[in-house]
Amino acid sequence: MPAQIYHLIAFLVAAVVVLWTTPDVRNIGIKSGRVDRPGDRKIHDRPMVRLGGVSIFAGTIISLLIVWWMGGFGNLPPEKEWQVWGVTLGGLGFFLIGLADDLLSLSPLGRLLIQVIVAAGAWKAGVSIDFITVPTMGIVDLNWLSLPITVIWLVGMVNAINWIDGLDGLAAGVSGIAAVVMLLVSLFMHQPAAALIAAALAGAALGFLRYNFNPAQIFMGDGGSYFMGFTLAAVGVIGLVKIPAFTAVILPYLILAVPIVDMSAVILSRLRRGKLPWVADKRHLHHRLLQAGLSHRWTVLFIYSLTLWVGSLALVVAGVPSSVAYACGATSLLSYVVWRVWKLSQQK
Repeated sequence: MPAQIYHLIAFLVAAVVVLWTTPDVRNIGIKSGRVDRPGDRKIHDRPMVRLGGVSIFAGTIISLLIVWWMGGFGNLPPEKEWQVWGVTLGGLGFFLIGLADDLLSLSPLGRLLIQVIVAAGAWKAGVSIDFITVPTMGIVDLNWLSLPITVIWLVGMVNAINWIDGLDGLAAGVSGIAAVVMLLVSLFMHQPAAALIAAALAGAALGFLRYNFNPAQIFMGDGGSYFMGFTLAAVGVIGLVKIPAFTAVILPYLILAVPIVDMSAVILSRLRRGKLPWVADKRHLHHRLLQAGLSHRWTVLFIYSLTLWVGSLALVVAGVPSSVAYACGATSLLSYVVWRVWKLSQQK
């Protein structure tokens, strides 16, 4: 069976499982009273179930198990197989942290401590940034710096995806687009294991949009955003960062530039105003766009197009065939959306 068939199977199975299970998860959440109620920073105006991450996690893991049973992970070298287990177990750990927060409302520092511990465990399993490639110096081994740099990357991306989960369909769409780009780049870089995980996550994230796009019927909650953030970051590590080429090393940061830049800007803004980085406010990009007068949907579509654009740039940097054409198409789309956004903001 051609290797690409396994990636298509992973994508489709994950999407089908999410589409099938999400209504049941929503009904269970309603009956149990596990809902997110409206508040000062909340955009929604009615109680919403926030357990959609259960479906996203189930869809991703079930699809990977089916592909593994079919032999899709066959012929992997031992270190790659160990890394896949590291991504899977790390994803489980972060999903459980987020689910516990959805159900029990953990303290910010408590969450952060557990996140660091789980990220360190993933590093031990091989999901590690061991070197960086500098154009004028070549490969630079990180040695003891590997652990803190890896933990910062993994935990940072977990919270970056969690922080953009403020509008219907925003985190799911951004994660789905990023996962598709990582799938294409990983295939081009001959990283089939990372590509399979990216395909499963893309299917789960985009399938979830059926129930999460505005007006949403269910939220993914911290369980879903933590799982997707970790999986995207981990796929970037095992599929791209470990390739000894400068272009490969920068690809994950370019693909995930939108949530990274948003989180960085918000943290700097809070520190300048004397606030702690984790004290919530309305200074994220989606909040600013809403304040500028954009509708809920146009705000989300603008951030989608921005994510797709930086993803197309990553394809160009990676040297994927026809990537320049993709980048031109994404640039045209972004230009049109920017024009529409500007017109709407002027009217408001």
